[in-house]
Amino acid sequence: MRSDIGTILLHWTLVIAIFTSLLTGLRFSTAAEGAWFSKLFEPILPQGELWTWHYISAVFVLALIFAYSAYMSFARLKRRISSKKIVVLTLPASTKLRLAAVNVIAYWLLFAAVLTLTVTGVVLYLGHGGLWVSVHYWSALVVLTYIFGHVILHYAYGGVAQLLRLFRPQALRRFPGMAAHPLAISMAIGAVVIAGAVSLDFGTRSDLIVSRADTLPVLDGRLNDAVWQTAEPVFVETQQGSNFLGTGASTVEVRALQVGDKVALGFRWNDATHSLKRHPLIKKEDGWHILNNNADRSDETAFYEDKFAVVLAGTDTFGGGGATHLGTKPLADKPAAYAGVGLHYTTDGSLVDVWQWKSARGGVLGYVDDMWFGTPLDPNPKEAAGEARYKAGYHSDEGKAAYDVNYVGDPKTRYHGTVAVKRLPIDYKATVAKMGTIELTPDASVDEGSQWWMFQDETVPYSPEKDAEIPVGTVLPGVLIMNNGYSGNRADLSAGAHWQDGYWTLEIVRDMDTGDEKDLAMRDGLYLWVSAFDHNQIRHSRHSRPVRLTFE
Repeated sequence: MRSDIGTILLHWTLVIAIFTSLLTGLRFSTAAEGAWFSKLFEPILPQGELWTWHYISAVFVLALIFAYSAYMSFARLKRRISSKKIVVLTLPASTKLRLAAVNVIAYWLLFAAVLTLTVTGVVLYLGHGGLWVSVHYWSALVVLTYIFGHVILHYAYGGVAQLLRLFRPQALRRFPGMAAHPLAISMAIGAVVIAGAVSLDFGTRSDLIVSRADTLPVLDGRLNDAVWQTAEPVFVETQQGSNFLGTGASTVEVRALQVGDKVALGFRWNDATHSLKRHPLIKKEDGWHILNNNADRSDETAFYEDKFAVVLAGTDTFGGGGATHLGTKPLADKPAAYAGVGLHYTTDGSLVDVWQWKSARGGVLGYVDDMWFGTPLDPNPKEAAGEARYKAGYHSDEGKAAYDVNYVGDPKTRYHGTVAVKRLPIDYKATVAKMGTIELTPDASVDEGSQWWMFQDETVPYSPEKDAEIPVGTVLPGVLIMNNGYSGNRADLSAGAHWQDGYWTLEIVRDMDTGDEKDLAMRDGLYLWVSAFDHNQIRHSRHSRPVRLTFE
């Protein structure tokens, strides 16, 4: 038993493309909160920068669908999947004919699943999440199931010989009405689809026009300054984050201005909950505890602050300039990813500029952390021993931050037992009053104007005597704001932020060129990605297509 060369070539090319798409997609799925099925395949799933491979394989699957369909038409092979064969299931027929009919049904289920997978993949790629993520996932599982069912059906139909026919080529038999060169025509159609899809993708990406202005906006966390109205907004759909009332999605408005040697960027994104509760401390009978669900893995999704990140790169490579590497251990010679989902670093020596705003750790006070992704650094002793989070190529610029955490976890209990407290409030009643309404459920908003941090000069070093003044059941902030504020290159970013009516607004100002080797000078052709965090530590929303900066 043999198959024609065109069928063999298109079949195995499609198999490779689908397997690449499925394996990379399943790897993405393992990073989802609560994932379990995809984790069963974790030992065989690829690791590293997989966004590019997923994109390429998806484009090839789309092209091969068209090419395969064209080939079956031009080569007069449509009878292989003719729905007329299904009628034998209603008639007395041999086992072979019945198996052939079932195989036809399976083919059409595959076509429907691949079509659904393709459509939902495009929708996700454009930034829409929610239900589309679930439909995409289940379509992938249907395709995965079909692969095993396909092999079993063919084996049942004709044994090993039936399976081996796709390794035994023969010339295509000629039929009346057949095109002269069906394979060449079909491959040309596939090439056109690839060229069209890639051209449409790159041709429809957003440009963020950086408008020139004479004055900088007031950094008050509002975009109502007249100068902002001169800047044309770009809207970015982000999705697959944690929380956001279960949707995982947030639409981000971005504006940009250049004022002399300064650049200003304005962001506004929807977030229904006003979250500043970053690991609050609660006093129990046995001592102080931090409220958390996954602090031991640096993967908090309950008691955490809202955050926002801006990524700037000189390349439009997927995954934020090629700096996102998925997997439990994407670097074979380095420690594993602490939360088991991946690491940030670059592999070509390039630098990705990262601005991270953290609402409770100085974000509302005007601070933004200046950070970077680059070549992975060697782990320190604690990181090598798995006692601390290894960050690979993700680090802060030189200098000091304005914040500190107010606890030291026990290495044995890893934040799920008592913790040592560094400082206590001078007047705990005044501190509690500043926190406003204290509702200890993760999705509960804090009051506007509330303070879920303690300034250093409002506190004293921990002592048992001071602790004894504070009753059991008291909740205190888990964040300290130090007197010296930000310093060094880490303090290059000035900002203003405000939450109101379900939206955060953030304004950031920076020098066009800071002169720091860990910062990218602002210029035409930089690419930007944004991510919103709804009271979670690492599970931010995301988007695939970058926004290109264009200066007037």
